[in-house]
Amino acid sequence: MFHEVTYLILLNTGIIFEEIKFPVNQLRIVGLKEVLEVSKPRIIVLLVITAITSMYAASILIAHKPLDNMVLFHLIVAGALSSAGSSALNHYYDRDIDPLMKRTSTRPIPSGRMAARSVLVYGLAVSSISVIYAWFTLNPVSTFFIALGIFFYVIIYTVWLKRSNWSNIVIGGFAGSCASMAGWAAATGSMDTLGALVGILVFVWTPSHFWCLAMKIRDDYAEAKVPMLPVLIGMQKTSKYILLNTAILLPYSVMLVAFGLGYVYLGIALVSGGLMLVYHYKLTKTPTSDFAWKAYKVTAPYLTIIFVGIALDAAFHFPVIR
Repeated sequence: MFHEVTYLILLNTGIIFEEIKFPVNQLRIVGLKEVLEVSKPRIIVLLVITAITSMYAASILIAHKPLDNMVLFHLIVAGALSSAGSSALNHYYDRDIDPLMKRTSTRPIPSGRMAARSVLVYGLAVSSISVIYAWFTLNPVSTFFIALGIFFYVIIYTVWLKRSNWSNIVIGGFAGSCASMAGWAAATGSMDTLGALVGILVFVWTPSHFWCLAMKIRDDYAEAKVPMLPVLIGMQKTSKYILLNTAILLPYSVMLVAFGLGYVYLGIALVSGGLMLVYHYKLTKTPTSDFAWKAYKVTAPYLTIIFVGIALDAAFHFPVIR
């Protein structure tokens, strides 16, 4: 059974753009699909994993107590909402350049499947709710890092740096670090040296990861006049910067054993970081978009692997330095 009245309401609010009749159930499915797209669920999952594993490690290694499941639940909710809200605001702000890039031209706003105003309202509402929710369910330090993550991703990266400076993704990568720090603080109520260093792992990893993607879609960024590194200095030089960044990431990750992490983490850090280093060295020899995509696929799982390694190290802790 078709409901024309429901359709007309959706049409007037800007959610539906073409005069086509849909069943009520189909409209609900389509709406959910668009909301998920602007929320960037893959980023949500990645950041929630870093927050969860950080909280677990801090509970065992620093707080010396079992994981608080209720606090964990609140962290997941607040973290997922903050990531979804800031991602939606990124979609809204980039609505003018997304149609220029093949990778983003089918997003809900440029494809006409969702009104820009709806995305803006959703992004602002969900981002605000995430901070308010965290304030009432987590401690002030965790809440601070959740809010800081939104600020860095939306204001520092999306609004300020993305279109103006090649360092956009370097500095903007700190937004991901905030998820780890929020998780660490959820267990400890504060931020210690190890928690900060663990969070900065995300910051150091991000350029190697994102510049590989930027090499793959260099022409898209050039068309949209976004000053990503491959657009400004070319593929060969960018590949060398990627290798340099990974050459910094590997010893940095290993250095964390000096601050309390153990042999389980050390083994995982050496293997995963070493694999990245090999691929990024090969990328300097073959600085093409196709090989950059292969390197990107190797780089992408690193963050999940290294943070799961941190959690496993806490569960089976054999310290390197006593």
